[in-house]
Amino acid sequence: MEYRYLKAFLSTAKHSSFSKAAHELKIAQSAVSRQIKLLEDSIKEELIVRSSKKVLLTELGKKIFLSCKNFDHDINEILTLKEDHPLSIGILHGLLENWLCPKLIEYYQINQRNISIKIGDIPSLRQGIESGIFDIIFSSENIQTELITSLHLFDENMVLISKSELNLKNLHEYRWIAYSENDFLFKLTQKSPQSIITVDSMTTIVNLVKSNTGIAIVPDHMIKPDDHLTQYQIPKLPKSKIYMTTLSYKKMPIYIRDFYRFIN
Repeated sequence: MEYRYLKAFLSTAKHSSFSKAAHELKIAQSAVSRQIKLLEDSIKEELIVRSSKKVLLTELGKKIFLSCKNFDHDINEILTLKEDHPLSIGILHGLLENWLCPKLIEYYQINQRNISIKIGDIPSLRQGIESGIFDIIFSSENIQTELITSLHLFDENMVLISKSELNLKNLHEYRWIAYSENDFLFKLTQKSPQSIITVDSMTTIVNLVKSNTGIAIVPDHMIKPDDHLTQYQIPKLPKSKIYMTTLSYKKMPIYIRDFYRFIN
């Protein structure tokens, strides 16, 4: 089917008139008739029965016209409901509990949007945004490709924490509680401790330090005043940047844009 000529047919079918269709489309009446003829030639079927006084649709013409009307209605409904579009978010565990959760409480004081949130590590979050599972992901990875872009939100200040005072020159003498094998603790000393606990939950890490099980490096926003932990600012610790990542939209969808403006 030559879809470029479909508009002339739909307008004529809607008004049952070539002249009214020509007026609506702002083209000559002869152009409307010619485009419909080309459309019919492309499918080798008549869509309109012509007469000097009246325009009638064939059975096929009626079916195509009704189908297009339904399509137009469905598209308009989708566009009308876009402001209520649910939001799918992927996020690192620590960011959810200690940064996003308080913001969500504030967000739902003035918004009603449905939001689904899933926790993941950086590789699974990236895969989720690339495959369309998530509308937004929050992580420490800056992704810049033709399809995906990351917006810098804030810097995390990393601190060394313990239940009591430490000898910073002999960190290997303490049990380490690490997030992964790339934990910042491994960058502070070349000596390995006798005991390491690896757990991919920042909340669990803080709780283990609070129970005096070991020492750890965490973002400072993870620490609450009533945790009663000793914090050490280590100059050689790099700042960890936090990003919001979405598809590389030319114009960000309103349901993503509004959420970004709120959290930022």
